[in-house]
Formats: sequence, structure tokens, C-alpha cells
Amino acid sequence: MSGLIKEMNGEEFYPVFTTELFDSLNKMIDEKKLLMKNAILLLKRLGYWKIMKDARISTFERSSLCKMLEKMIIKEDQKKDKKNEKLLVDLCECYIMLSNVTSSKLLSICVHCLLKAGLKKEEDKETQKEVEMAMLALNHLNKFKKLDKELYLNEIKEIIEYHQEHRNLTQLAYQSAWQFLTGRLYFDPSLDHVIVNELHFEREAARELEELTRNVNWKKRKEEEKRDKESRETKNLKQWLQTIAFFLEYCQLWNDEIVDLVCSIVKIFRAAKDNHKELCDQCISLFEEVAGSKNGSADGLLNSGAVELILEEIQQSTLDFKMTINFFLFLIDPSSELKEKKRDEMEEAKRKNLKRKVFEKMEEEGYEDTVTSFLGIFYFLREKYCDHTLSLDISDYLVNV
Repeated sequence: MSGLIKEMNGEEFYPVFTTELFDSLNKMIDEKKLLMKNAILLLKRLGYWKIMKDARISTFERSSLCKMLEKMIIKEDQKKDKKNEKLLVDLCECYIMLSNVTSSKLLSICVHCLLKAGLKKEEDKETQKEVEMAMLALNHLNKFKKLDKELYLNEIKEIIEYHQEHRNLTQLAYQSAWQFLTGRLYFDPSLDHVIVNELHFEREAARELEELTRNVNWKKRKEEEKRDKESRETKNLKQWLQTIAFFLEYCQLWNDEIVDLVCSIVKIFRAAKDNHKELCDQCISLFEEVAGSKNGSADGLLNSGAVELILEEIQQSTLDFKMTINFFLFLIDPSSELKEKKRDEMEEAKRKNLKRKVFEKMEEEGYEDTVTSFLGIFYFLREKYCDHTLSLDISDYLVNV
């Protein structure tokens, strides 16, 4: 059955993994027709592929099997003597990965248990797989579920810092650990100092993106589409871009390492633009987030190559309408920043110098004429996509000396 699960795509999960199926498994366990250890193996594989294939199944929490696991977790956790730590970890992983709604009563138990499993530092493959499963389950917790820092911060910091020094985690485990931590920013913006200045998220994310981009076989993308499959590297890239998107939206503190991160995203776009539109769309959304944030800067975007990339793409004959909107929305923010005079004399001199560089670049490559040529369709784009943030004033997209 585990083999069949692996071959299924996300949509095929829905008609198969019903509440009735989970109820039947619970009955088989109760009647001793299915050993608990075998049930755990099956449920962990199902949970793993449910997450990897991004299948939004909401049938498990309504089942008798879910209620049975909740009772087993509480019972095992409350044991004072002879507590089976391995069983408790397995139960927590099954429960968290299969459920979309975590009981508040079980939240602290599961988080503590999964972090303890994630702290294992042995580098053999079996331990790495155990840690990967624990981090994957931990990451599956709802980002919009509040957790006290005391429950997780010291442990997740130790897991990330130890990997940065020893490289003991798998790529998926490391990405999951980061996604769990950045996900806590929604309720606790004070984590930004830890994430940026202590753990250097921007630097680490850039390094991971660079490695994954090198390892993706971009030429095989068409074959992947025919088989309705994606390589692990491609999936990890998409997950990292999602993690970065959450970071950019909710983190109030960036440093100079953001330039290297955006530079890595530029490289992904260039590598993916011929055969992976979904990744390209993710990249453009991230460029917009950086450009529109008070943390971003026109100088940083220019140094990263993002502005140059957007200007190049605007000249492509294959540009579709939605991408056109995204590109022009991106250009509004850097151009607005370059038009605002600075009170500080040094900053004002820097602004004028950068403004001239951008102007010369646009003039040299014919970008200004290209941008101007789009003016006639701005009203059409605004109405078609109901995006009234798209300015009808062409000067908002241009930088004049």
C-alpha cells in the first residue's frame, strides 16, 4: 500500500483516503487484525506523502482513528515510569501529519516530543531520516496557531545552529526547521532578530537556493510534466520560495544579506523561465515583496540584478498579460524611492548617483521606449485583473534625471 501511495498524485488522495477508511483501520487495530506497529508505519508513510504532494485532506480529524491516537498520546505522555519515547514520537508524527487541526490539549506535547527527536545529532542515515520526519511533522503545524517561545525557541535554534556547523540534516529537514521558525513570525515579530542576526536566514536561504538550482535537471522538466511528477530538488525549491515569501511578508528586519538572497532568486528565474512557469511566478512575487517593503531598497535590488531582469523580460514578445502586471507593479516601488529627495546630504548624493545609473541603463538598452509602449494597455490590464494599484501614469514606472 505504501508503494501505491507513492505513485498517486495529490488529487487521487481525495476519493481514496476517506473518513470511512480511517475508521476501518481503527477497527482493524481494535480487533487485532492490524498490529499497531504496522499501522504506524502505514500512517507515517501516508502522512509523509500527503505533505509532499500537498494534498489537503480533511477527513482524518473526523475519524475514530484520530480520537484513538489523541487518547494514546495523552496516555503515553502521562506515564511517569517506563514511558515509550519512540512510540510517543511515532504517534505524534502520525497525528500531526494527517491532521489539519491540532488539538490545543496536544499541541505542547507534540511540539516538545518532535523537537526532542529533532535534536538527535548522529549522522547515520537512519537517524537523519528520523529527524527529517520529526521536522516535517513539526512544520505541518498551522502557522497561524500561537505558540509560546519558551516551548520551542531554544531547541529549534540548537537544531539550526548545529546543522550550520556540522551539516547533519537532510535538505528537507533543514528547510522544514526554517519553515517552522519563520512561520512563528505571524504571532511574534520579535523573532526577527533571532532569525536575521543570529541564525542568518537570508544567507542560509541563499546558499540552499544556489545548491538546489545547480542540482535541478531543468531539461527534464517536460518529462516530469508528462508523468505528473516533480523531482525532489524542484519540490524543495518551491518550499524554500514559500518560506522566503512568509519571511519577507512578516519579518520587520532585513540586513545586507538580502541582496545575495534576491540574487539567488534571480538565478532561479533565469534557469526556470523556459519550462517552469510556477517557479517563475513565485520569483516575481518575491521581487514585488522586496520592492514594496520598507526594508527593501532600489540600490539593493539593482545590485542583485532583479531590476535588470525585469527590464529585460518586459522586452520579450512572449510576455503574457498577468506577468506584465507583475513586472510593472515591481517597477513602481524602486522608481518611487529614487524620486524621493533625502534630507541627509550623503544619502541625497547617493540617490542622485543611483538615479543616473538607472536612467542611463534604461536609455542605453531601449528600456524606456519599451516601457512607454505599454501605456496604451494599462487601463485594459487594470480592468481585466481588477488591480487598481497599477498606475495609469507612465512616469511612475520611469526614472528621469
